[in-house]
Amino acid sequence: MDTKIEMTDRQTLARLGDRLARHRLNLNLTQAQLAREAGVAKRTVIRLENGESSQLANLIRVFRALGLLAHFDALGPAPLDSPIDQLKSRAKERKRASPAAKKLEPSETWAWGGDKHKNGKKS
Repeated sequence: MDTKIEMTDRQTLARLGDRLARHRLNLNLTQAQLAREAGVAKRTVIRLENGESSQLANLIRVFRALGLLAHFDALGPAPLDSPIDQLKSRAKERKRASPAAKKLEPSETWAWGGDKHKNGKKS
């Protein structure tokens, strides 16, 4: 979409509505069929295609029904971390593996209070 900053809201909505209508027609759907599949009123589809204001939830439903929901990422890409946050996250990354922990074996003989035990049994 060659959207220019100078476009008014009305022009942007009209361009979006035109593209929705063309996509619907390419799928050979009537406005009523699209409305039924999207779970919205036919009037909502008409309003969107005419570039009139509508609720964002309705636009999402129509995009989903047209198979265009994956394109929403292009409307608002995920923000990038600041350079400081990127450095902090790198500091937390593991740089090397640690050696395997040695398994501690119980000593063969130990004494407690003068008694001799072998592997935990009194001798």
